[in-house]
Amino acid sequence: MEERILGKTGLKVSVFAFGGIVVKQATTKEAAGAVAEAVDRGVTYFDVAPSYGNAQEMLGPALQPYRTKVHLACKTGRRTKAEALAELQDSLKLLRTDYFDVYQMHGVNPEEVDTVLGPGGAVEALVEAKQKGLVRNIGFSTHFDEVALRLIRAFSFDTLLFPVNWACRLKNGLSEAALAEAAKNNMGRIAIKGLADRAKESGGDGFPKCWYRPIFDDPALAELALRYTLSQDVHTAVSPGDIRMLRLGLSIVEKYNGKPAPLSAEEPAELKSRALMVEETVFAPVA
Repeated sequence: MEERILGKTGLKVSVFAFGGIVVKQATTKEAAGAVAEAVDRGVTYFDVAPSYGNAQEMLGPALQPYRTKVHLACKTGRRTKAEALAELQDSLKLLRTDYFDVYQMHGVNPEEVDTVLGPGGAVEALVEAKQKGLVRNIGFSTHFDEVALRLIRAFSFDTLLFPVNWACRLKNGLSEAALAEAAKNNMGRIAIKGLADRAKESGGDGFPKCWYRPIFDDPALAELALRYTLSQDVHTAVSPGDIRMLRLGLSIVEKYNGKPAPLSAEEPAELKSRALMVEETVFAPVA
């Protein structure tokens, strides 16, 4: 599989990454099998978080045989220094590792920016953890361009985890400003929601661990969507949290011998027309 350098981190990462929710509520055998399969198919970047149910407990033992060969990213949903440091220690224990290659504030909302940046905020925890060698690189995730801009301009983060989704980008412009600012600062740029279709519909779709509707029933659209995401100046795209979607993404990458082709001259227009027909995208339009 193609690997790209994750910005200023210097880490070499696979273009398709393992979303830790895949092993939420899995058996020990299922978790071990999913991780082994991913590694065997070229995945070198694994992403997880405390908010993903018991995913940390399942991923830790499954990943242990490969820990020195892959990069592990985790997150904290806590917004104060003390709480974030406590959550970090718990994650290290559950994931059976003594450091994270990437550690990020998870899902920062507009009203939380001042808190995480202020005295006693979560940013202080990330800095201290990096100084102590508990984490190698620090960053954040958010679903808002304006939040990304404020954080990047306030502090020298190493990575950005952000939705880079065909419908959100082509219909609403989401991620344009965030990715541009992150690139200007040579941050590692990690995409999420590359294989998302639209907001969840009532009635269920058979993918309970995906809070949005994944592209599970349109192979052509799934391929276009993932190739689009990987063409948007990102370094890797994290899989949805379902083993079937992980395998679908890997199959798309493998179809191109590990290096997905850029979109043709005609394909962006096709995606744009389909995006405009999406009534409710995964994330709201840019304000």
